[in-house]
Amino acid sequence: MRSTDVLLHAGAQHAVIALPFGRMRLTCTAETVLLLEYLEPDALLIPPQSPLCCEVAAQLHAYCADPSHVYSLPLADSGTAFQRRVRTLLQQIPRGKTRTYGDAAVELGSAARAVGQACAANPFAPVVPCHRIMARHGLGGFAHSSNADGHLLGIKRWLLRHEGERGHA
Repeated sequence: MRSTDVLLHAGAQHAVIALPFGRMRLTCTAETVLLLEYLEPDALLIPPQSPLCCEVAAQLHAYCADPSHVYSLPLADSGTAFQRRVRTLLQQIPRGKTRTYGDAAVELGSAARAVGQACAANPFAPVVPCHRIMARHGLGGFAHSSNADGHLLGIKRWLLRHEGERGHA
């Protein structure tokens, strides 16, 4: 499901919250999280109203206070089979550790570029930690951004530092 489809999903509730690394849009139904999306720093705040959006916000704030927080959220079963396999792999990377796109590709029997595309399509960051995947010789991209000075790569650096990874942050 594309993010535009998610935003138009019948019965979806939306919120925009401020976190230490920036603003995020939360999109949920009554039962599942559909999308967590990094926004521009000046995005208008929209307080969470639904119980699940409130829970998502609380868990994101808990993670920001303590990077060892373990998320327990009902994520929608979305994306291709390969994207779901990549997300499962991402959730197995310990906090404070990273893998390269190439390492992940070998483990999945795929190509590094395909892993990168699946990471870029991740609708549940940082709950599904695509920030823990790096390029072989550096930070790599993040959320469809490769601009080294862009705010999205700044978020990736913040998340990695927050989790204790010092080599790339």
